Amino acid sequence: MTSLMLNNEDDELESRMALTAAVMADKSRSRMLCALMDGRAWTATELSAVADVSASTASAHLARLCEQRFVIALAQGRHRYFRLAGTDIAELLERLMGVAWAVPPPRKISTPPGLRHARTCYDHLAGEVAVMLFDTLVSRQWLTADGETLTDSGQEKLAGMGIVFPSGVSRRKFSCGCLDWSERRYHPGGVLGATLLTWFIGQRWIKTEVGSRRVTFTPLGIRKLQTEFGIKAAR
Repeated sequence: MTSLMLNNEDDELESRMALTAAVMADKSRSRMLCALMDGRAWTATELSAVADVSASTASAHLARLCEQRFVIALAQGRHRYFRLAGTDIAELLERLMGVAWAVPPPRKISTPPGLRHARTCYDHLAGEVAVMLFDTLVSRQWLTADGETLTDSGQEKLAGMGIVFPSGVSRRKFSCGCLDWSERRYHPGGVLGATLLTWFIGQRWIKTEVGSRRVTFTPLGIRKLQTEFGIKAAR
């Protein structure tokens, strides 16, 4: 009886895994999910344009994504917006991108230079600059090599810069090394990565672009990255 129950549980898990994978197996839905990685809420019309499908087809895809809890719908007046269901989905997608690029034979990275240099990964910074930031935090012993722990020294130094982390209990990891899919190395993830991106925007070090994951460092941001973190960001 116990063996039968375990087999049923295994079957259920395997069925759910297959169903989850099938959600991402469609190219149009993958395009929508990648677009939503910019952290904003998008309309169905905008997502249909991204996926290059009709409005009715986009609605069917979005219903599937909502059903499987990849995406949530937000109502505002007469309009409905869609966004990723949470950071766990964003982290899953980012890791999947890394796996996709790592599949042999090695493929030439064709990421547009601007995106590869600096972009958003849902609610934190990704790309070359973010990878350099991770390496700097580790080399200064502000962050452990696995990206899991901000050291006492790191907390003190970041606090001295005015970087304040949210208080309260969160199910999300405070810090983690998030595998960058274009660089195939870690950038800061978790609450730490999200707080740094928010702080960079608040300090006007970077500018985001509507409809794009690309971010641009301002002249002030370029100077401050150099003086505060020893990182050279391209103009």
